[in-house]
Amino acid sequence: MTADFDGNPDEQGRLAAVRRAGLDAVADPLFDWFADMVRRAVGVPVALVSLVGSDRQFFPGARGLGQPWAAQRQTPLSHSFCQHVVAAGEPLIVTDARSDARVRDNLAVDELGVVAYAGMPLTDDDGHVLGSLCAIDHQPRRWSDQELRLLAELADGCAQALRMRIASDQAEVQHRAAMERERQSQAAAVRSQLLLRASAALGAAATSDELVDTVRTLVIGDPDPVYVGISTLDADGFVDLASGRLLPARFARRWLRYGADQRTPSGLAARTGRLMSFPDLTAIAEQAPDALETFEALGWQSAASVPLPGEHGPIGALTVIWAQPHTLTGGEQVVLTALAGFVASALSRTAAYDEQRTAATTMQQALLTPLPEVGHVGMAAQYVPAQQNDLVGGDWYDVIKIDDQRLALVIGDVAGHGITAAATMSQYRTMLRTLLVDRYDYPSALLHRLERTTRALGITAIATAMVAYLTHDPGGGHTLTWTNAGHLPPSLVLPDGEISLLARGGPLLGGLRNITRRTHTRHLPPGSLLVLHTDGLIETRTRPIDDGITRLHQLLAAHRKAPLSELADLLMTDTNPASREDDASLLLIRTAPS
Repeated sequence: MTADFDGNPDEQGRLAAVRRAGLDAVADPLFDWFADMVRRAVGVPVALVSLVGSDRQFFPGARGLGQPWAAQRQTPLSHSFCQHVVAAGEPLIVTDARSDARVRDNLAVDELGVVAYAGMPLTDDDGHVLGSLCAIDHQPRRWSDQELRLLAELADGCAQALRMRIASDQAEVQHRAAMERERQSQAAAVRSQLLLRASAALGAAATSDELVDTVRTLVIGDPDPVYVGISTLDADGFVDLASGRLLPARFARRWLRYGADQRTPSGLAARTGRLMSFPDLTAIAEQAPDALETFEALGWQSAASVPLPGEHGPIGALTVIWAQPHTLTGGEQVVLTALAGFVASALSRTAAYDEQRTAATTMQQALLTPLPEVGHVGMAAQYVPAQQNDLVGGDWYDVIKIDDQRLALVIGDVAGHGITAAATMSQYRTMLRTLLVDRYDYPSALLHRLERTTRALGITAIATAMVAYLTHDPGGGHTLTWTNAGHLPPSLVLPDGEISLLARGGPLLGGLRNITRRTHTRHLPPGSLLVLHTDGLIETRTRPIDDGITRLHQLLAAHRKAPLSELADLLMTDTNPASREDDASLLLIRTAPS
């Protein structure tokens, strides 16, 4: 089923705008970046920047398409959901295309696997809908308000990029015969490169400080600015300075937060929603007099401030300041306006990340309870997340005091990262804790009980785990009794310095049914050191596990007698590079010396 465009009185104008964008069924780095952002922000397997022509749709931005569509980057309209966005001029939200009368006969359902679909219009300056930014799932999906809001925000930035392409094309046509053409063409190339770098760099910024630092490096010109600042506007009309750490302390304190009665470049742009240009100190004195003292004290001479666009009006301002008088060119105004759009999207995202990080850190700390105090062993533990924005993962450790002589030790790892993995981990951890304190059982039998429980509750996530009992022997030393479900074997350091690996593990949790698990027993003499960890401690993409174990054992041989807290810091820092690719948990147990 194809949409009817005949109802659009300006279809030819819309198609002309699509052509002026200068895009086709060829990968474009900027629009591929928007597709990447949709996949990461909304969590879908397929994301497209789709432009709709008279008889086809094509994808200058695409991620996750199967073949042959990924190579072709286009389909006929018989396979297009996006055409409905264009025809209606509004978002198309589909939970299950197979039962939706609007699209159930569309060939994309069977041939491209489009089941759930959310598409937002991409418009030009004249209101033509050129296509859509869409998120696609191969399973039925009820889109959340947050997902649709994120998709709409990304669509705003994508549409702005399209408008820039169209505006650039129009400018080139207008100046094709003029001597100025070459200079403007070169300037446009520089601006395009800046915006491409900005889209990628700002997309990678995960915190407000990273965002400020990134913008600083992006804004260049002739002359170069001496200061680039970001301010936000709150609901009460107060302006908050996000880049105060780049200013001398006295001025950072002065402008940290100020009210609606203060006339500054940032405040004026944020409140009026207009680009404000101040080519010299005279303009500052006339239009933004409250900032004049600061400008004179710091040797600033000129400024430009552009509003940061938000859903319901400006959310702040991007301000650029020069040490010389400077009048903005038309090209600079275009760049600053486009850059402000990227900054606004990134600022909204980093604010959400800040909230997620706070929630994630709180959640992870709640899951990693303090180690019990026991006289016959010493303990230390650490958890470090992967260098991602989630700050949580599926790794965990646990130590439970069963009685005065016996401890239960657990180390585990649920497949995946982020909130989903952490939530599943908390289920495994809580159930395992309950089973451990319910009654004593052989570790292998305990894991069988855990697997029966998880299956009954519909928990099917794959995980590795080692469960052990460490029992204080009356005659001296300890007995370790354990079973291993696919987890890395712990390292044992004996008092004489000998280092070995305990028995390797059996099948993973959540995998096969009706499997046999073994319980192992080992005597630990007084003064032994037991090292339990997850694979994130020792493995990277460039270093296999065996090499990581070798490095771990080298460190243990050299530092086995160090205090446990110091040894934990050393192992967590030295066995893996600073850019950690996976979550890592570490649990150290040292039995009391004789």
